[in-house]
Amino acid sequence: MSTTTTTNPTLTAQDRCDACGAQAYVRVELETGELLFCAHHARQHAGALQGIAKHVHDETDRLLADDNA
Repeated sequence: MSTTTTTNPTLTAQDRCDACGAQAYVRVELETGELLFCAHHARQHAGALQGIAKHVHDETDRLLADDNA
């Protein structure tokens, strides 16, 4: 599994967490498709996803940048 912030297009406010509907900051690519998660649910499911994710696109660093803007 790899983690990056440059391979995929930036997540926008229209991208919503598949678990709760909050703004998504993490895209997880799987063999069968992709999942979007808010920072909370990405952390909650990180252990389970480690073994099956092909790629993780993580923009959670934007949360801190948004607070300082």
